[in-house]
Amino acid sequence: MLGFAGLVVLGLAGASLLIGVSQVSWEALLAPTEHQRAVQVLVISRVPRTLALVLAGMSLAVAGLIMQMLARNRFVEPFTAGTAESASLGLLVVTLLAPGLPILARTAVAAGFSMAGTALFLLILKRIPMRSALIVPVVGLVLGAIFDAATTFFAYRFSLLQSLMAWTTGDFSSVLRGRYELLWGAFVLTAVAYVVADRFTVAGMGEAFTTNLGLSHPRIVALGLAIVAMVTAVVVATVGMIPFIGLVVPNVVSVIVGDNARRSIPWVAVMGAGFVLLCDIVGRVVRQPYEIPVGTVAGVVGSLVFLHLLFRRDDRVG
Repeated sequence: MLGFAGLVVLGLAGASLLIGVSQVSWEALLAPTEHQRAVQVLVISRVPRTLALVLAGMSLAVAGLIMQMLARNRFVEPFTAGTAESASLGLLVVTLLAPGLPILARTAVAAGFSMAGTALFLLILKRIPMRSALIVPVVGLVLGAIFDAATTFFAYRFSLLQSLMAWTTGDFSSVLRGRYELLWGAFVLTAVAYVVADRFTVAGMGEAFTTNLGLSHPRIVALGLAIVAMVTAVVVATVGMIPFIGLVVPNVVSVIVGDNARRSIPWVAVMGAGFVLLCDIVGRVVRQPYEIPVGTVAGVVGSLVFLHLLFRRDDRVG
């Protein structure tokens, strides 16, 4: 089944290479001397864009799975817990105070803000007694709205609203060779998450259970926070926010393979990549030659699935 899902993703990736304003076909690629422009478009634009879609989808979906385990709630992901909004706030701060910093340093600052925002979210959850599974995402959305309001205010105050739009809208139209490579760092973090997947599974069973097994629950949580924060910061800094991937994909995968992280992560990564590729293809096809940003398409689909999950929730969820 996983192999078949991988083949479907490869098919979507192949279709993504051929879709766009500039005409690129397999016939043109097989005769590169006669169609040099098609080859240039493929190498400079289409291949980097497709790789960016795959890497962003994989990493965000796995980050959502980790966050759900740490928060012990199915309705949590980086874009419903204030993680992405705090990363955007970090990018704004570094743009105002040190605009000359390289992209890697900007991303590091954004990751620090993202980690702080996520830690604040988890701290608030600990202070809520007898919390309902439906209260958790509401707390995250409120916290994210506070961060977003502060970011928008300062962006307006210092005439940076246009830059803010680049961080808050998941758009791959500007991805070219040399402008997406930072996403490979998110892929490395995804691989790290798979290596320590068993620890996340144990941590998802509670602090007391983790301690009884001789593991340090705070260290596992800190590692998970670091992975989620860095992945979110890298994606936001490179292509902007893409909501609901980390919520929709892990919930679908849990129905297929269960809640074991080591079994789930390969499925989550493959389906996350496929979800983003499909949203990008839809966004490019619906209004050709114009594009609908991936973040917009993913937001519409993800919000519908989110509502479906809320309506079908029973007492066993949470």
